[in-house]
Amino acid sequence: MRDWIGERMRTIIRFLPVLAVALGLTLALERVPAAWAQVTLDISKVTCDQFHTYKITNPQNIAIWVNGYYHGKRGDVTLETQKLVEGARKLRDYCRQNRQTLVLEAVETLFPKER
Repeated sequence: MRDWIGERMRTIIRFLPVLAVALGLTLALERVPAAWAQVTLDISKVTCDQFHTYKITNPQNIAIWVNGYYHGKRGDVTLETQKLVEGARKLRDYCRQNRQTLVLEAVETLFPKER
């Protein structure tokens, strides 16, 4: 009987760290909000400073949206990934120097014939 009880105690002791971690995760996750709030942006009001310094979102997200917006206006459904990367780099560099400019104004300045 003693061996049986001793074996059970050793099994319980082996699983105590696992149970402690599980309890800790449960308590930690209890404090996490159920869902993130949805954020919408008016791109026409985003400044180069907000774009360049990640104040709103990753600048790549905005660059992709702007690229799609202008391609959509032209009815162009193609995506040239190398041009997208190069255009985003040009926009980032321009915005670094012109922080108060609106992003859409910067795009019009940098790529006038494409719009």
